Amino acid sequence: MTATIRIPSPLRKFTNQEGKISTEAKTSGQALQELFEKFPEIKAQLLDEQGDLRSFVNIFVNQEEIGNLQGMETVLPENAELRIIPAIAGGSGHLSPAELSRYSRHLTLPEIGQEGQLKLKAAKVLVIGAGGLGCPVTQYLAAAGVGTIGIVDSDVIEESNLQRQILFTVDEIGEKKVDCAKRRLLALNPHIEVHAYPVTLTAQNALNIIEDYDLVIDGTDNFPTRYLVNDACVFLNKPNCYGSIFRFEGQASVFHHQEGPCYRCLYPTPPPPGLVPSCAEGGVLGVLPSLIGSIQTTEAIKIITGVGVSLSGRFLMFDALEMEFQELIITKKEECLVCGKNPEVTKLIDYQQFCGIPQEVPASGGEITVSELKQRLDRQDSFTLLDVREDFELEINQIPNNLHIPMNDVPNRVQTLNPEQEIIVYCKTGGRSVRICDFLKGQGFSRVRNLTGGVTAWVKEIDPSLQSY
Repeated sequence: MTATIRIPSPLRKFTNQEGKISTEAKTSGQALQELFEKFPEIKAQLLDEQGDLRSFVNIFVNQEEIGNLQGMETVLPENAELRIIPAIAGGSGHLSPAELSRYSRHLTLPEIGQEGQLKLKAAKVLVIGAGGLGCPVTQYLAAAGVGTIGIVDSDVIEESNLQRQILFTVDEIGEKKVDCAKRRLLALNPHIEVHAYPVTLTAQNALNIIEDYDLVIDGTDNFPTRYLVNDACVFLNKPNCYGSIFRFEGQASVFHHQEGPCYRCLYPTPPPPGLVPSCAEGGVLGVLPSLIGSIQTTEAIKIITGVGVSLSGRFLMFDALEMEFQELIITKKEECLVCGKNPEVTKLIDYQQFCGIPQEVPASGGEITVSELKQRLDRQDSFTLLDVREDFELEINQIPNNLHIPMNDVPNRVQTLNPEQEIIVYCKTGGRSVRICDFLKGQGFSRVRNLTGGVTAWVKEIDPSLQSY
């Protein structure tokens, strides 16, 4: 059984600057004894003359203080983290008068109080995604006094984000989301730290980014990143507060916490590409992310402070149209490929490939770029330019000389298309048009091509005067 002792920076001068120390100890007391044997000078910093833990030092196993468990006899689970949290002047060990005033409504809650607020101040939470879910999540984390918030997102703010991403304004369109989010959160609460990561989370950087945080809140909007976050949390033994939204429905749970299931226990493999449309294609009720994000943040706060019953092993579903919550029981699977008894996945993989998303443009002329399309339109070549978006999308922008048939109507109107004519299909970004290309090929259309990047790429590269969305 392996655990990790985490040494705070003020005490690392007694451990030769080591911040993490592995131990095979079975209990908290045994782990500390191993630490004292390896670094004798640190013992006097943690224990008094009677051998008791000093009053200004707290010991946590994962997210719980050992004083609330079995003290020094607290058993260390597999891959547990034993954290030494001393009081630090100006740091996470006390609340300033301004903080006592700010968090007074928390401090009057017996379940939280000053001890719980100090736990929030010492906590480090990483939010993956600064979109619909990430916006309310980060705001409530900051307002609650979570001491360190990390935000990972590589996108910039677009006008279509503003319908649900409530951190941003019109004046900030074009800015990096994480930079704007950091500025807003620090304006909301200057007593916290915010770390911005303007990158895409990948198998190459995920472990390094996630490692320094206590738990992760998953605000992603695609399957490759969702499986990546899950696997990284399992490997690093971090709780994963999950949320998902689509149209009028939302889901929430907590994965890999309290010996509970991980995301792969529920969904071992992703659906085929294109089966589940994105929010960009299917839409989402603007207020829905706030509700699901609030649930995710509530779970994170409960985990940090050690109060209440978490959603671990429970899958919460919400239907906004019916105003109805439903709860399902989910269990940890012994055969799970990642967190099971005999895991087959023991390191991060290529999640684009795992989710069946091609990394290269299909061969045999299946794709056409917007530059190539522009040249062909200018030459007035003979082909059909098929727009498969919805009616309202055409009112925002469109490429000239198109034939419009919404995606869901194509099967009913396929007879109106000429199988001998070359057909170039486009949508907003290329997802729906790929599916229509596949459908037409299955119907015997041999000269079908997909517009790479859709009308979004056309606006960016060919005609910036058009409205984007």
